[in-house]
Amino acid sequence: MPEAPAPDPIATRSGRAFWAFGWYLRWYFYRKFHAVRMSHAGRPHGFADRPLIIYGNHPSWWDPALYILLCTVLFPGRRGYGPMDAKALGNYGVFERMGVFGIALDTPRGAARFLSTSLRILSDSASILWITAEGEFADVRRRPLQLRPGIAHLARRVPGAVILPLAVEYSFWNESRPEALVRFGDPIESGRQRTVAGWTGHLEAELTRTMDGLAAEAVRRDPRQFQTLLRGGGGVGGIYDLYRRSRALAAGRRFDPRHESRE
Repeated sequence: MPEAPAPDPIATRSGRAFWAFGWYLRWYFYRKFHAVRMSHAGRPHGFADRPLIIYGNHPSWWDPALYILLCTVLFPGRRGYGPMDAKALGNYGVFERMGVFGIALDTPRGAARFLSTSLRILSDSASILWITAEGEFADVRRRPLQLRPGIAHLARRVPGAVILPLAVEYSFWNESRPEALVRFGDPIESGRQRTVAGWTGHLEAELTRTMDGLAAEAVRRDPRQFQTLLRGGGGVGGIYDLYRRSRALAAGRRFDPRHESRE
């Protein structure tokens, strides 16, 4: 029996579902994180009339959800898409309604589908393609970076696109919940000015530079270095916070559940 054709992400994606899921993610990240923060060093703007490729490292299971959240918060007028390993996507079918399309990693068919589908998506200047370009989970400290070659082929083939590196970290600072930290790198113009090998090296170098910059900011643990995109819950919860709340009430003070207040 012939293999069933893969769903077309342009036809399958639902703008309403994407919007609704984005609001659900605001609540979900509120429950799971202390904050979602974007470095002031790289704030994306000025690309409204051009196709956009955002490629980043892949430290965690959270990355696709974080990408959807960032798309709804930072690019509300854009249509977001992104590739995912077809086997992994089979476990999270809801992502297909969000514009995520499956590719068979490390196969010629998968590479061809990635390129052809991405080119169709980026023919619309209102589209954004989000790519975890390492292609597998990798620690943020792993060097050198090794990006899959598809992103380099795409950079050569899409005319007039802007390519943005995106560094992501999930760090525990001084609260019981982690911080989701992101930093955008300098915009890169697509085109045939580099070979595939040249593009691969350039994209790896730019993402490495962006990740190193975010790592230095994460170490400083200073929220003033970031714009807070979403503030989550604080405190420990349970009996410990109940005790702290009662003490604050007895002293006539407003109860702040955070371990320390620096914002």
